[in-house]
Amino acid sequence: MNFQKFLIPAAGAAIVYMAYRFYGWGGVGMAASVLVTWVLLHFTRMMQVLKRAAARPIGYVDSAVMLNAKLKPKASLMHVVAMTRALGELRSINGVQPEVFRWTDGSNSYVDCTFVNGKLADHSLTRPTQNAFDTEDSVQMTENTPPAP
Repeated sequence: MNFQKFLIPAAGAAIVYMAYRFYGWGGVGMAASVLVTWVLLHFTRMMQVLKRAAARPIGYVDSAVMLNAKLKPKASLMHVVAMTRALGELRSINGVQPEVFRWTDGSNSYVDCTFVNGKLADHSLTRPTQNAFDTEDSVQMTENTPPAP
């Protein structure tokens, strides 16, 4: 069960109650001001992340390998969207837990992230395989490259 839905409002109410007990109505005003500022800071951050993500294609990331290296367990979906600066491509049924999102880079490597209740539970990197033609071209390119001084 997600206790943050209940603990954060309960903590806010407790702060307002304690401010009233110790400082009266002036304390309530100060505590309410601090709580509203905290909520507005989080709202502003969320809007900024979504504004940056709106300017990029859905499911695109500059480097899937770097994203895979930066991901940490229990990171929030908002944190991952802030890292990628793009919304993930939804790969699961809408509204069903767990949610699976995919971010793909220009080389067709992709990272699949599984979120349970908005927190990263698992992620995996998949890189495309190279066929023999690509390998021969890369060998020829390295043979024609002059040696470094």
